[in-house]
Amino acid sequence: MPFYRFEDFESNYLTPHLSTGKAPMIEGRYMYFCLLHKNAETGSELHYHPNELLIFPLRGKINAIVGRDRRVVSPGTFVHAPAYARHSMKATEDGHCQYLYIKDKTWTVVGLAEDEAVPEKAMTVDEVNRKYAVGDRDKHRKAQGKSQAVIDGLNTCFYPIVDALDAPRFSARRVNWIEGERLAFGFFEVPGGYDEPGTTSPREMFIYVLGGTLQASCDGQTRKAGAGDIIHVPRAAAYRLQVTSPFARYVLVCSTPYLENRIDNMTAEEAAQARVSLKPN
Repeated sequence: MPFYRFEDFESNYLTPHLSTGKAPMIEGRYMYFCLLHKNAETGSELHYHPNELLIFPLRGKINAIVGRDRRVVSPGTFVHAPAYARHSMKATEDGHCQYLYIKDKTWTVVGLAEDEAVPEKAMTVDEVNRKYAVGDRDKHRKAQGKSQAVIDGLNTCFYPIVDALDAPRFSARRVNWIEGERLAFGFFEVPGGYDEPGTTSPREMFIYVLGGTLQASCDGQTRKAGAGDIIHVPRAAAYRLQVTSPFARYVLVCSTPYLENRIDNMTAEEAAQARVSLKPN
């Protein structure tokens, strides 16, 4: 089924010994698509992971660190953490935060302490929750060896896109496109009546509707999609989007050829080490 809502999925702690973040998770073939929740003044310790990470805040403010760059991030600013980049995301004292959290599937979603080596085998979300309670940092046994966390030389990883998610609309179709090595992110503002031409997607995509209404067709199914609805478009699937409200905003994330080639050509041993499942939800 190509249509989802996060409310339909169980929410779990993704890295309980390093973060208070809890999220429902949708697995595609090439990426994890999540909505992370953090209570006021809580969040993650400095950590890293072999995946590329995309973050787009929906509610609240985040005290964000990527590398050495520290900023307070609000909805409307996109954050990009390259693979192995050291980072931390904590909700400010103003209240809880929620953000879209997307990782590529070359590794599990479970993070690594900033001073920890990459282990020989990744932990799954189920395994890490059986082993640790939230805050069990002192009990964490780190993998032996040198950390691969990248702290310096990351350049600017923060991208202001719009002042607020309910900001006044623009007069024309506007797209902000940010493409990393493995994942790409697009922020779309589209006037009513605009018909994105039906096509076959060359990439796997997740579309999250921020506001307005879309008539969405994917893989032979059609549905009206409003705020909070998710459309999953597998690679090579036919899809079409039509804006049926006066104005719509949505975000689109997709895989890159580099990521697809890397995952499609993983050996069985590499997939087992990274704990990668190639069976999407």
